[in-house]
Amino acid sequence: MLRGIDGLSIARFHDRRLNQDSEAHADDASPIWAAIAANHRCNILLWNEEDKARRVDVGPEEIAGCKRLIDQHNQKRNDAVEALDEAILRELSDVAQKPHARLSSETAGAMIDRLSILALKIFHMREQTERRDADAAHIELCRARLQRLRAQRDDLLFCLDRLLSEAAAGDAYFKVYRQFKMYNDPTLNPYLYGRAQTAAEATQ
Repeated sequence: MLRGIDGLSIARFHDRRLNQDSEAHADDASPIWAAIAANHRCNILLWNEEDKARRVDVGPEEIAGCKRLIDQHNQKRNDAVEALDEAILRELSDVAQKPHARLSSETAGAMIDRLSILALKIFHMREQTERRDADAAHIELCRARLQRLRAQRDDLLFCLDRLLSEAAAGDAYFKVYRQFKMYNDPTLNPYLYGRAQTAAEATQ
């Protein structure tokens, strides 16, 4: 197991950040924890903007602004996942990979990203169970969903710890998978580079 990096520690960090616990801080000296914190921060910002983008009481310009922020936060979120995988793999660089080692198609960074999202779902579902303006049926439904979300997180914590343990022993490995978000790249999105090319031609 990597030093200080395990599922339970990460889940507790996610929860404390959401509860604005002043004691929840990442080890600034650790690139792994810095990437975990950056990823969680982006997911929190994404969650809030996604909620705002679904309003029907504002104009289209404000919704468009939300969509652009969503793209920016999502790009940074994916960058943090890649940075997290890079940092973990650097820590494991001295591990000798065994001949029978299995390749995990899901990386540790992707699992931690999913844990961050589950922490957000648990936090907001718990809020729903505490609403005073909702009826009993809504509260009961949200309590059942909250229980299922917690079970899902427990399963993912187990899988993350197993992957990290097996990777540290040379029995498993994963790679850094680049996301290449083409819609954010003005050289790859035809609606961006096409418009720029058309504008340039119009000025000639």
